Amino acid sequence: MPQVWLITGSSSGIGRKMTELALEQGDHVVATLRTPSALADVQAKHPASQLHVVALDITDSAQIAAAFAAAKRVFGRLDVVFNNAGWCIIGEVESVAENDARRLFDVNFWGTVNVSKEAVRFFREENAPGSGGRLLIVTSSGAMLPCPAIGYYCATKSGVEAVMQVVAAEIEPEWNIKMTLIEPGFTRTDIADKSFITVTHPAYVKPTNAASEARKYIVGQFNPATAQNVSNLDRMVARMFDVSRLEKPPLWLPLGEDALERVRTQMEMVGNDLRAYKSWSEGLLET
Repeated sequence: MPQVWLITGSSSGIGRKMTELALEQGDHVVATLRTPSALADVQAKHPASQLHVVALDITDSAQIAAAFAAAKRVFGRLDVVFNNAGWCIIGEVESVAENDARRLFDVNFWGTVNVSKEAVRFFREENAPGSGGRLLIVTSSGAMLPCPAIGYYCATKSGVEAVMQVVAAEIEPEWNIKMTLIEPGFTRTDIADKSFITVTHPAYVKPTNAASEARKYIVGQFNPATAQNVSNLDRMVARMFDVSRLEKPPLWLPLGEDALERVRTQMEMVGNDLRAYKSWSEGLLET
């Protein structure tokens, strides 16, 4: 039986590619995006019985509820929610205005969390009892090891992972909801078109500064024309699609050689500090 997907951020990049792949595999898709006309070419290739496009700004809770209601009305159920919408600010922490950082959190953190909460509710209360569903949340390898020049972006992704790890622990096993936090490394997409680059803070203009070097590197990696040693978009999305078919999917899934290296680096740094200062925790219990 074809699976029914709800995909956020379907206009471009990973979200659009997942929409196309799910349709190619014969699944049904509720594709959500802020500007539905951006999917006109995809709509022209598939009947309304397979693809339903819904306008969605994930910062609007009413629109989130309406998108899920549309999925229920059109297809009767949801099997997979692919929670992917987001954008990025590139710049030193001190160079990012608070209102811009808050806008980023509104989308990447609150929008993602609110879509995820509605997915859990839908799987539990709208699908047939016990049928559950799969929630795939695209975060970033930066959630595990934050990177200079994209500090607020990494914070939004780390925040999502913290909250959703708690949700994964809170949901009842009989609800049959399977969740995976997908942490992709650099992938050849058009994310640069959805990124805001700040003016360099004067304290960080030194070329050898970590933030300065990271800014230059990230801008290059976000540009499809200059990116090097990044994951292929088709292969990356195919791996993500495969997660939807796993009987026992992982909670965390770093994807890409660079993503694996970031996880290893973070674990090594934390492990070193734990070993070095283990004795500091000894003798702290009340007697």
